[in-house]
Amino acid sequence: MSLTQAFVLALIQGLTEFLPISSSAHLALTPWLFGWKDQGLAFDIALHFGTLLAVAIYFFRDWMQVIAQGCGLRLGHDPELKRNPNLLWLLAAASLPVGIAGLLFKEYAETALRSPWVIGTMLIAVGLLMYWADANSKRNKSIDHITLFDAMVIGVAQALAIVPGTSRSGITITAGLFQSLDRSAAARFSFLLSTPAIFAAAAKQFLDLNKAGGVPEAMVAPMIVGITVSAVSGWAAIGFLMIYLRRASLRAFVLYRVFFGIIILALAFFRHPAG
Repeated sequence: MSLTQAFVLALIQGLTEFLPISSSAHLALTPWLFGWKDQGLAFDIALHFGTLLAVAIYFFRDWMQVIAQGCGLRLGHDPELKRNPNLLWLLAAASLPVGIAGLLFKEYAETALRSPWVIGTMLIAVGLLMYWADANSKRNKSIDHITLFDAMVIGVAQALAIVPGTSRSGITITAGLFQSLDRSAAARFSFLLSTPAIFAAAAKQFLDLNKAGGVPEAMVAPMIVGITVSAVSGWAAIGFLMIYLRRASLRAFVLYRVFFGIIILALAFFRHPAG
């Protein structure tokens, strides 16, 4: 893998993991469109670790307060988080569905479902669902009003993100809107919920890599580039989206998803994925 390829894929991962436009779609289709070989397990780990750093650093203070409150300590800076002292356990419960789905269906999702037809369809379908939720949600609840039922609905939605083209942030923000969360609260809970899921995925891949013999020497430099670029771009994407959703709707992302999905389906008529 060249450093240019590593940079491009890491930039795509960092931006699309947190914007509601599907990182799996972009990462699956970029090598297909450019004729690149699969980046391999080592580089996948680098991308996951980079995005884990991005969300952990951006929400570090939130996580410290959530963990402290979950342990019975009344610490922290954020009044909304203080009013929901059980948020740690809500996040833990909401993480169960994606863990179960990953164990049962991850291999199937990464093989049979990793096709332009599935990706294009999911880009469009989830985009339209996102539009419906954004247009019809009451948006009258902040993060301190999240209940166990709200958390589990969002957690089940996150499990659907194993299907390529869905978007973890897109489907969980949409579920949050359906539960009447305001856009900012839905995004904030979505990103907090993504942290353990990304950590678990990176840890599983790391164990698999160790069993396979560790990091190939030729992949050390691309992995460093991958971690750095995905972390920086992911942190920037989170910051952008959190600010953007305070004053704007999801319509721009809906339009992007629908047009991108149509393009993918059209391309699938004329060419086949690189073997």
